Amino acid sequence: HGGCMNERTATRSRQSKRKRNADQASSRLLLDNQLDWCQPRYADAPVTPIDEDAVQAIHAASMTILENLGVLFLNDAALSIFESQGCQVEWDSKRVRMDRAWVMEQVAKAPSHITVTPRNPDRTLIFGGRYFNFGQVASPPNVMDLDQGRRIGVRADFQNFLKLAQSYNCIHFSCGYPVEPMDLHPSIRHLDGLFDKLTLTDKVVHAYALGTERIEDAMEMVRIAAGLTHEAFDAQPRMFTNINSTSPLKHDWPMLDGAMRMAARNQMVVVSPFTLAGAMAPVTLAGALALQNAEGLAAIALLQAVRAGAPVMYGAFTSNVDMKTGAPAFGTPEFVRAMQISGQLARFYGLPLRASNANAANALDAQAVWESAFSLQGSCSGGANLIYHAAGWMEGGLSASFEKFVIDCEMLQQIIYTQRPIQVDASTLAVDAIAEVGPHGHFFGCDHTQQRYRDAFYTPLLSDWRNYETWLDDGGLWAHQRATTQYKTVLEEYVEPPMDPAIREELVDFVDRRKAEGGAATDF
Repeated sequence: HGGCMNERTATRSRQSKRKRNADQASSRLLLDNQLDWCQPRYADAPVTPIDEDAVQAIHAASMTILENLGVLFLNDAALSIFESQGCQVEWDSKRVRMDRAWVMEQVAKAPSHITVTPRNPDRTLIFGGRYFNFGQVASPPNVMDLDQGRRIGVRADFQNFLKLAQSYNCIHFSCGYPVEPMDLHPSIRHLDGLFDKLTLTDKVVHAYALGTERIEDAMEMVRIAAGLTHEAFDAQPRMFTNINSTSPLKHDWPMLDGAMRMAARNQMVVVSPFTLAGAMAPVTLAGALALQNAEGLAAIALLQAVRAGAPVMYGAFTSNVDMKTGAPAFGTPEFVRAMQISGQLARFYGLPLRASNANAANALDAQAVWESAFSLQGSCSGGANLIYHAAGWMEGGLSASFEKFVIDCEMLQQIIYTQRPIQVDASTLAVDAIAEVGPHGHFFGCDHTQQRYRDAFYTPLLSDWRNYETWLDDGGLWAHQRATTQYKTVLEEYVEPPMDPAIREELVDFVDRRKAEGGAATDF
């Protein structure tokens, strides 16, 4: 009996070792086999669920909200700007009512396309029109993987996600913290966090608009990392931030302060009301979108009053909640339609659109993937130009998953590939090849196939397209298990992007000085 057990154990061990070696060898080809870095564009026209009359109706409802109900702006500098523009300001309540003609006049000043140039100009991105871009998960306090389970995020996890974001070409920019580095004190977290972003990646970076010190430090660090003068930094967008309203009908002090400082220096601001239908917004989709629209346009109008032509983006994060529990839901039919209709509204105002890849799954299971697939469908079919949380988001934004990052990147690459133009001409119609092979052959070995097979189709990095018996003999690993091997191998092979030693030293000196000065305030 013991001999049989030992033999079976040895057999499983050999199979597991063969599978592990094969997976590692396969994963080491990742950086060579993935899609090339590019600025992708939609080939498909956006989906438009509602007609022009319905778009006008949502617009009119939003204007009525802004004129009659108003929005609270908990920031005296913002109130002064509104008052100077002739808006009705109630200083005691901090409520601002604004004329619809003035709102539309301000919104019309915003650019329809925004070009953001990071420290590596080869990573320059365009937001607007049919261009689209993906960024990794941002801001969860927890991290999870198959080895250690769910736990509080620390700086090492934060850095590893940045390394993955740098390594995968389908990730175009770095959102907020891919996981909150909770081992860093909040007063200096932004300094170490942005230092890691600027040294471990060379892509477009986000900074949190959470008060004066954090955003001023971030702008200075981005300027230093790119080797720019202050004038050159202000001349064009080099970074971006995202602000959320406090729905319903409120914008708070720190995000407004940071957003206004960014706009004043010509840096991109994404305005994304977080309107969950049934909780912070009306339960009807039309009502939730009218509220989203009003809150977003109010802040966009303010930023245009700060600086005419400031690069701003229309952000959409409308979804619904589970009415039994009150928990946020994502990847739902309502979320899909909200993103598509938000695309119609953004185009109505001539603004770029931000959307998200979100799910509410607590485990890396089928729910996590189908909700993300629907989120991406809604975002991309709505024509979103910037897709937040595109890789790694779990648990309604409370966790970031390493395996989910890899699985999402597989979907992102397929989306990018799907949106490539289809070539239809004599060479691709392949009539000669069909004649050559005829009714009794196959196309594996013909010249037409051999000359093109490497470029003919996208080969997924994570999928396993073998028959069941071969797959089982090699260990029978599931996709999330293969994702574990892949992300670990990518981290082992990670190469830090180059940075001039003098610039790095200047960046280190700035961080050290600001830490010695106490960093940022932790209350507002």
